[in-house]
Amino acid sequence: MTAAAAASPGLRIFGLILAGGEGRRMGGADKALLPLAGRPLLAHVADRFEPQVERLALSANGDPARFAAFSFPVLADADDARLGPMAGLLAGLDWLAAMGGTHLATVSVDTPFLPCDLVPRLLLAGQETGGFAIAESQGRAHPTCGLWPLGLRAPLRAALAVGERRIGHWAQAQGAARARFTDADPDPFFNLNQPDDLIRAEGWLT
Repeated sequence: MTAAAAASPGLRIFGLILAGGEGRRMGGADKALLPLAGRPLLAHVADRFEPQVERLALSANGDPARFAAFSFPVLADADDARLGPMAGLLAGLDWLAAMGGTHLATVSVDTPFLPCDLVPRLLLAGQETGGFAIAESQGRAHPTCGLWPLGLRAPLRAALAVGERRIGHWAQAQGAARARFTDADPDPFFNLNQPDDLIRAEGWLT
């Protein structure tokens, strides 16, 4: 049991790393497997995230065998149309329901500096919203780093069915709270979108 769940009896918080993007600005590379300081980017994110949740899964499309070195399940989008992080979130919430969880915490696979207290801070911020919150730093929301109650599964499915693809816009419309993180260098939600970002991250880690 995680510390966050222990502090709130009845909660079962599972985790999902969102890695369903196509990595176009990285030349089409599979971001999850990009080497960073000698290890796959996914390993850096999992090291920080896994201790905060009861179970961990990966949201990714394509051949799951490429993640055989990792012990967690790989969840593909239900629709082959690759509808972005909202589709990954829905697959995660379906998994959460099947596993008996109450909340799903999500992070993006390209955030190797994510806070080691992300989930407790999201849970604290979401006290008035049923544990529904997204992260914010330097005045910017980071909707892929959030805590999502199971009860959002049906509204999310309905939103996808009518063409909603903007996870931040949808989260705001649903009343997500904000967990505000103080400015730091590097920003804990710095995400690796292009080759120069990978070089900067290497420098910070070494």
